[in-house]
Amino acid sequence: MAGKTQVSKEKIEAVKKIAARIKEGKCIMLLSIKGIPSSQLQKVKKELRGKAVIEVAKKSILTRAIDETNVPELMKLKENIQEDMALLVSDNDAFEISAWLNDNKTPSSAKEGQISDLDIPIDEGPTELVPGPVISELGALGLQIMVEDGKITIRKSKVVVKKGDKVTAGAASILQKLGIKPFMVGLNPLAFYDSSSKKVYVGVKIDKKKTLEEFLSIYAKAKGFAISIAYPSKETIGMILAKANSHANALNKLQNKTQ
Repeated sequence: MAGKTQVSKEKIEAVKKIAARIKEGKCIMLLSIKGIPSSQLQKVKKELRGKAVIEVAKKSILTRAIDETNVPELMKLKENIQEDMALLVSDNDAFEISAWLNDNKTPSSAKEGQISDLDIPIDEGPTELVPGPVISELGALGLQIMVEDGKITIRKSKVVVKKGDKVTAGAASILQKLGIKPFMVGLNPLAFYDSSSKKVYVGVKIDKKKTLEEFLSIYAKAKGFAISIAYPSKETIGMILAKANSHANALNKLQNKTQ
């Protein structure tokens, strides 16, 4: 009939296949694969074999597949579907999968026009660059240099790309020549559905290194506060006694001066 959109048999089969897979999984995760090389995607698929299945599909197919499941709680997942997406289905814990994905990112070079999500510095010290046209390139970035033993040395560290700025052609060129790969590239979880809790979680990022650093910082602050109020515990008693002894010695010295 005129006006009806014809859906190919291949698309219908793809929707049914993904919908069936979604129904079987415990963890249904949406991944951003924007800017991910095909070789890296295949590597991740291979390493997760037996733990998770990753399907790359168009936005329309993923949306229809979720509709096909008829699971009301899954509908919220559709709100997070974007272009350049992949679907991960697993019986493993979603937080474990997220942590694994974060741990298995690879260093990547900066590209011209790329928006940086961090400050990119070039540290002071010797390089393998030899004097020549590169001197003017380094100067254009405001880097102070000198030549030692026929090689260029950076005299002072400098941030050449600030967080939120675009990477310039000059910065990309110098970073590449220095072998600096400032970015970590990998599959980024955007949202996931947990069939056990029947909930959709958004923006989950498991960074074990950063989390450990935060815990250590919180612990140090808590310990410092406990010592300041003389709260005794296994962790603080030594410092409290040392502090008390120091104060006692100071009082003794003051008393001796006044006598």
